[in-house]
Amino acid sequence: MKPLRPALLAGIAVVSGVLAWAGAKLWDSVGDLPGVPTAAPVVLAVVAVVLLAAAISIRGRLRAQRDREPDAKGVDPLVAARVVVLGQASALVAALAVGVYGGAGVFLLSLLDQPARKTQAVTAGFTVLAGLAVIVAALWIQHICKLPEDHDDPTAPAPR
Repeated sequence: MKPLRPALLAGIAVVSGVLAWAGAKLWDSVGDLPGVPTAAPVVLAVVAVVLLAAAISIRGRLRAQRDREPDAKGVDPLVAARVVVLGQASALVAALAVGVYGGAGVFLLSLLDQPARKTQAVTAGFTVLAGLAVIVAALWIQHICKLPEDHDDPTAPAPR
């Protein structure tokens, strides 16, 4: 499994942000722009908390296992892999959400004289912050669950 690069996530956010801004501008010129859902920042914040809790749990268990503490509960490699995959998938979706709500929020900044649009711009801003929290938590999980580098000679025959 390849590690997720922050540059890829930033690229997804920027491209989706530009497309969302252009789409919002076009949609508003043709008709009435739909509102920003108020549940978006809440859902992303819950995902960030779940990922953070998983990261803290795995980090503590790995530290106890490394320090050879008595009664230390180890980390099943399959569980660690599943948590990393969940984090990576969450980070990709969060990068898309950051871009979409960031682009819509930038467009809504031009409509702050309308109270409803001002509230939607604030909601879009909180959604971007919650999405960034998901990305940070996912990258932290990926860092915690990273296997140590193999410094053995790759050309050496495998032990039997």
